[in-house]
Amino acid sequence: MGDTQDRLGVKKIWWGVRSVVLWTIGGVHFFVVCMLLIALSFFKDPRHNDKPQRWLFRNVLRLMGVPFRVRYAPGFDPRRTALFICNHVNLFDPMVIYSAIPQFVRGMELESHFKIPAYGWMVGKFGNIPVPKKHGKEEMRQLSRRIQSALDDGTSVIVFAEGHRTPDGRVHEFQRGIFRWACQWGVPIAPMTITGSYEFSRKGSWLLRPSTITVFLHEMIETRSLGPADAESLRQRVHAIVARPVDEVLGLAPPAAELQTYRHAHGRDEIHADLGTQSSPVSQMDGVCG
Repeated sequence: MGDTQDRLGVKKIWWGVRSVVLWTIGGVHFFVVCMLLIALSFFKDPRHNDKPQRWLFRNVLRLMGVPFRVRYAPGFDPRRTALFICNHVNLFDPMVIYSAIPQFVRGMELESHFKIPAYGWMVGKFGNIPVPKKHGKEEMRQLSRRIQSALDDGTSVIVFAEGHRTPDGRVHEFQRGIFRWACQWGVPIAPMTITGSYEFSRKGSWLLRPSTITVFLHEMIETRSLGPADAESLRQRVHAIVARPVDEVLGLAPPAAELQTYRHAHGRDEIHADLGTQSSPVSQMDGVCG
């Protein structure tokens, strides 16, 4: 009993020292490269400067000591502009997602973040979408217009439909608004799942534990033929798809046969090469949101 407790104590000390080193290395790299990207944005539109931004996020994961891989469904189309609906795990989610999605994509941030000196200017310059603190009708109409404007411009948008980071690793209930809008706009939904990230870093803890992060890019769901009455069933369907790989990892569900058909990749170039598509900073709307 005493030996077991001693080993656990040594392991926690090792995790603590390792975490301090990794946070320091990753933080310095992130800060320095962000400053370079901000300087570069004065000369080149960030929309057409996607490669160095992806390199930044992918390299942060490398320096933080976490292996990363992508698995994608045969029906996933990297050329289509879409709403990427993903589970929300920790602060590394934007880096993980940006490293995985093989097209130009932007996320949403609280409106208050855009007021933070330097950082707020950067996320605004890079095209992230401000989310109002209040959820009144007018605020939600404003958010809806911002998202639709990005989609109309050929920019896919990341949505954390839970609205918060998971407290226990599971995928919690999705909020309804984005699914009503998807049915209204007829824009395709690309369900997306992050696994292994909760084991690496979790809310309320600064420790970074050994893990492998895997991102699942699921088959896209068409919404052109859907109406307001279909929003709830769409929400439940997308939640089930996103949650299934997480439940498998947590031992809460048996292996799903369809996940075995997913292909493996280490990044967007491999996905485009495998599917015979061309990597481009601007994706195709295919007339879904005009």
